[in-house]
Amino acid sequence: MRIHKFLASAGVCSRREAERLVAEGVVTINGKVAAVGQPVDPASDAVRCRGQLIKPLDRTVVLMMNKPRGFLCTNDDSHGGQTVFDMVPPEYGHLRLFCVGRLDKDSEGLLLLTNDGDLANRVMHPSHGVMKRYEVILNRAYDPTLTPRLLKGAMEEGEKLRFRKVIRLPDDPAHLEVHLDQGRKREIRRLFEIFGFHVKMLRRFQIGALVLRKMPVGDCRPLSRKEIDLIFEN
Repeated sequence: MRIHKFLASAGVCSRREAERLVAEGVVTINGKVAAVGQPVDPASDAVRCRGQLIKPLDRTVVLMMNKPRGFLCTNDDSHGGQTVFDMVPPEYGHLRLFCVGRLDKDSEGLLLLTNDGDLANRVMHPSHGVMKRYEVILNRAYDPTLTPRLLKGAMEEGEKLRFRKVIRLPDDPAHLEVHLDQGRKREIRRLFEIFGFHVKMLRRFQIGALVLRKMPVGDCRPLSRKEIDLIFEN
């Protein structure tokens, strides 16, 4: 097993973050600084991250949260303000949990938290094709003739921003449903801004086949095995 995969499967962080930690030189294997891509045997090698011994997970936990606006998706409390981890039930407080794809401070809705980096990678990486569905309200009416351009996407700061599907809902010409299979930072807001719109409300309501239904805002609960499997069904 490669070192970044081991760190992710042990719940330290996502694979991408694990690669960054290894590159920074803060990960050791048997007392020596690890190299990016270095193999590791969890049964016999002593792996440490910033001096802390890393052990394989005893169990995988996936929590489902209905995130309210105003909360940050970060483990770093140096940003100030409230984070989604303030709403995690106390019995999970000892776990190294992190967000499976983020919602920005002004966004709301379905958020997953887990201690399993491999599972998080499967949800977030575009190659796995896990669709995320969002409810969006714009500052003005949406013209459906723009849809092909949004599906084609646009480049910004070296990133390709694009939607997989855009549906204008019948109740309001500024009310949309947007589908994504990738998760670039603030992707929905940024792409709409390129085309002259401002997003007034953004709420994620579905990941794969897992749907946020009658769950109170701010509530957080563990998923069953059946519900975890739904994440990977589209």
